Amino acid sequence: MKIAIGADHAGFPLKEKLKEYLLKEGYEVKDFGAYTFDKDDGFPDYAIPASKAVSNGECERGVLVCGSGVGVSITANKFKGVRAVNCTCKDFAVLSRQHNDTNVICFPGRFISEEEAIEYLKIWLETECLGGKYKERMDKLDLI
Repeated sequence: MKIAIGADHAGFPLKEKLKEYLLKEGYEVKDFGAYTFDKDDGFPDYAIPASKAVSNGECERGVLVCGSGVGVSITANKFKGVRAVNCTCKDFAVLSRQHNDTNVICFPGRFISEEEAIEYLKIWLETECLGGKYKERMDKLDLI
């Protein structure tokens, strides 16, 4: 599975740890930056190209990090076919996949530990959509 990843300054340290984890687990990772810490950068610069890569099929899933997770999730959800979740607990990781077939997970770099983020990411990657009525609901979004 090819995964797009990106983060601004507030998410940069966590992005690097998540990228390391993904590579260790054998995932192919396309890093859209930031590549270095820059306190003046902004989340759209990284969330836009990473989300575009998921939207156009270049990557199957995406991982985005900013300070609150809100900015990157808003950005990701503007792209056709992208269903992003701002994940702050195990239940969001599970239910967002089972019920909403999310393909981008967003983390709040200022409010979640590295261990929690890795745990939620692992759960999210391993959880399948339940299909049926849940898929029907997601199909309706493609009409917008």
